[in-house]
Amino acid sequence: MAKALEIDAQLVITWNGHNLQLAASGTYLILNLPSAQVLDELTGANKPKDPRQPKGPKGPDPLQQLNDLMRRLGLVLDLRVGGKTWVTFGAGRGPKITLNAVLGKIGSFFRG
Repeated sequence: MAKALEIDAQLVITWNGHNLQLAASGTYLILNLPSAQVLDELTGANKPKDPRQPKGPKGPDPLQQLNDLMRRLGLVLDLRVGGKTWVTFGAGRGPKITLNAVLGKIGSFFRG
């Protein structure tokens, strides 16, 4: 049985008019999104929250779940926004968030 899943692929997915690029070689995958706004749309981060919604117990962290899945599959997923790495999943015990992500999110607060 193989120790890790190995993939060789290049794929462009058009989602809501945006091109999402996925490339894979061996056990390393790169998902490139064109902008932070596309990432927010994809994850639902820009949806307004309903103030009437009761706050229940916090569920499992989706970033940690993705990291654990990548580790179980023996893969590393490099999530890039505009060609710059924002988060790496599967390379350690938890997802590794880069300075590019922090600066990108701060910059998005100042965009109208």
